[in-house]
Amino acid sequence: MAKLLFRLRNVPEDEAAEVRELLATHDVSFYETSAGNWGISMPGLWLHHDADYPEARALLDDYQHQRLQRMRAQYLADRAAGTADTMLTQLRREPAMVITYLFIVVAVAAISILIFY
Repeated sequence: MAKLLFRLRNVPEDEAAEVRELLATHDVSFYETSAGNWGISMPGLWLHHDADYPEARALLDDYQHQRLQRMRAQYLADRAAGTADTMLTQLRREPAMVITYLFIVVAVAAISILIFY
């Protein structure tokens, strides 16, 4: 029976491609499901054989640890160079979106507080 190994919802495409390549290079038999036409199904990578799960899980855990270290180092390098995304750079790049999100946050907070008065 198939076993879910890796959920693909909200996963960057480069990470999904790297996981697919990792499984393929280690000859782990898997298949992929999409979110479907309406985006409500579970996109993920599934193993054909349950017996492959411990090996595949160990490979995936090791990969995710390495990716975490790589992404953290990249972020720290970007931050040191002054090119990391900040609230101010997002406000300059997309002011309407940032102002809209801030308005929504304030509105939800106000509604949550005003319920008690």
